[in-house]
Amino acid sequence: MYKCCIFDLDGTIINTIHSLAYSISLTMEHFGYKPVDVDHTKKFVGDGFKKLVERALIYSGDEKLAHYEEALAFYEDTFEKNCLYKVEPYDGMAEFLKFLKDKEIKIGVLTNKGHERAVECVEAVYGSGFFDMIIGEGNGVKCKPDPSGAFMTAERFHAKPSECLYFGDTNTDMRTGINAGMDTVAVTWGFREREELEAFHPKYIIGHPSEIRHIFE
Repeated sequence: MYKCCIFDLDGTIINTIHSLAYSISLTMEHFGYKPVDVDHTKKFVGDGFKKLVERALIYSGDEKLAHYEEALAFYEDTFEKNCLYKVEPYDGMAEFLKFLKDKEIKIGVLTNKGHERAVECVEAVYGSGFFDMIIGEGNGVKCKPDPSGAFMTAERFHAKPSECLYFGDTNTDMRTGINAGMDTVAVTWGFREREELEAFHPKYIIGHPSEIRHIFE
């Protein structure tokens, strides 16, 4: 029986693509480049904001990353102001999370989004204290797919890795679950294609949160 569920943030519990695309586009425009569309933003995110900026610069033509350090600072400032831009929960996610809480299953968030912005985003959508634990980048834990954050969450919940489910929407999430020895749930409503997730042979692949409820009943 699973004692806890650990969720990725962007593309899994909250649709944040518009805030990410808007912020990275403003950053690229600051350096004279074109905006980054949503489809490309989906491909660039998942490994922390530094990788997002790096990938966006290379895509825009700055292959030598001449603007990298300045772009990092500009993006951080821009995203701090716009991290809640058009964010919304995915269909059925709020109900599923409440269902887990009613079953006394611990729920946590593990994300490569900066910790302060992660807390701000999660609490804006689900309220303060709704999740039992939130871990973001810069909180003394290595970025996913390193399993450190997953292990820390499991330990906080007094659960073995085998008693945890890890939910995510990218290859980074699939590798995180594998590295942590946790059963992994691939969600197909997020930022990547189903084929990318299937390649990692997750325990479950779901297209809506309601499709996984039965394993807790």
